[in-house]
Amino acid sequence: FPGQGSQWVGMGLELAGAFPVFGEALAECGRALREFVDWDLEVALGDEGLLSRVDVVQPASWAVMVSLARLWESFGVVPSGVVGHSQGEIAAAVVAGGLSLVDGARVVALRSRVIGERLAGGGAMASVGLPAEALDLPDGVSVAAVNGPESTVVSGDVDGVAGLVERLEGEGVWVRRIAVDYASHSAHVESVREELMGVLAGIAPRATRFPLLSSVTGEMVDGSELGPEYWVRNLRERVRFDEAIRGWLGQG
Repeated sequence: FPGQGSQWVGMGLELAGAFPVFGEALAECGRALREFVDWDLEVALGDEGLLSRVDVVQPASWAVMVSLARLWESFGVVPSGVVGHSQGEIAAAVVAGGLSLVDGARVVALRSRVIGERLAGGGAMASVGLPAEALDLPDGVSVAAVNGPESTVVSGDVDGVAGLVERLEGEGVWVRRIAVDYASHSAHVESVREELMGVLAGIAPRATRFPLLSSVTGEMVDGSELGPEYWVRNLRERVRFDEAIRGWLGQG
């Protein structure tokens, strides 16, 4: 399940009309979110302005991901394991059974609200076509995600990321700014750690029904570990997607 950036205006709406299972799952996700948000899911999915807000796009994407999994299962597709990238791991945890639907809604809605209120406007991120170990990073910029052998995301201060992008472009390296104005998976998240621990205190993780591969640790994670601290780490720490996939493939 992907992180932020995979969304588009109208996503899921055609599927909801074509497949009742998907439509019912989307409506169920909307009801779960209602306790934590002041917008309507179906309206948000078709509204470009709403989807430009981090506190809308992350919960909306989560709802589509969870509903897609419900649709796939209705076709007889049963996963042998589930993995999510960054915020996509919240959907993965729900699909795997480690979080209830309501707890998944709580995590994605309240965490993204804190991002929007406390971190938005203060950071930047970029995707770079180089190995993480080959990057010469300026102060205030760090590796946010390692997606593959030559696919790295960096995150940090606005000026630092802008300067790095300009330098890499001049060197002929593939680099692209990510359309966010905050710095996930960086030291910026430390400023909201305690607030996040507070708003997520009510969640009750549980045993999974499918194996859940963690992009926080790069290894399998037990459902009992998916408490508030885990979801703070999921936002603060480097996304170890490459390690997670390599580990899964190594198990055959």
